[in-house]
Amino acid sequence: MSLPSATDVEDAIRRVIVDIMPDLPAAEITRDKSLRDLGADSVDRVEIISLLLHRLQRSDPISVFATIPDIGALVEYLSSNGEKSD
Repeated sequence: MSLPSATDVEDAIRRVIVDIMPDLPAAEITRDKSLRDLGADSVDRVEIISLLLHRLQRSDPISVFATIPDIGALVEYLSSNGEKSD
């Protein structure tokens, strides 16, 4: 099974962020911002990554995401790298 496209990953990220942080305007979710920039606290960030991994059917360790600096890098990682669950 192939990895999702960058567009599909970006759409999934936006949906998950809005699900976890419903008061955040979707227009503020841009590739140059980090989850922290968007106002996500540590619990929100873990929930966002966990839900995103679930929706994309991936099993990457949460710790991998600590070094990803922004939404754009997250899109790149999830559309081209990492472990894909079977």
